[in-house]
Amino acid sequence: MRSTSEVRLKTPIASDEIRSLRVGDVIYITGTLVTARDRAHKRMVDQIKSGKPLPVDLRGIPVYHCGPIVRRTSRGWTVVSAGPTTSMRMEPYEGYIIRRLGVPMVIGKGGMGEETTRAMKEFGAVYGAFTGGAGALAATLIERVVGVEWLDLGMPEALWIFEVEDFGPLVVAIDSHGNNLFMEVRREAGRRADEIIRRIEHEV
Repeated sequence: MRSTSEVRLKTPIASDEIRSLRVGDVIYITGTLVTARDRAHKRMVDQIKSGKPLPVDLRGIPVYHCGPIVRRTSRGWTVVSAGPTTSMRMEPYEGYIIRRLGVPMVIGKGGMGEETTRAMKEFGAVYGAFTGGAGALAATLIERVVGVEWLDLGMPEALWIFEVEDFGPLVVAIDSHGNNLFMEVRREAGRRADEIIRRIEHEV
């Protein structure tokens, strides 16, 4: 059985680096992250389908499911908190975005479903799970705010472009080979629940 690795990646992330990752690996990102939640994902899909260009080129750049708290100061924007959002909210859009925009990595919490897992296997992308409730920690890993797009959607829903240094630890929970730790845990939990029910029925 392959042992897990600790990997440091710089953006833009190359496809061979993504393909080398396996579930359980721990990764740290240096470079650019772009945040996007529900409304930003929907707008991305709508613009792709209508042929309109996006304001950010996401090829080789991780998309972070995050609604940051950002404060404007005399020196620009300062990130107060940047914890992960529950990723399943983006499941209706993520596979399409991975296929069309060349996104190599999605970061969030709670995992994603079958459609996103298929897209990651087909196009070479991974899911990095970040600890929920660690918004203040995440903010300390953000070196600066490079820019913001679609602020009309509201602060948490806008596309925030961050420059980060060793952003992590992120655990690879879905890899580009079709492995999904969250789905495996759910299947195992279901199997054990069925086993317990059968045992109880037999005893009764």
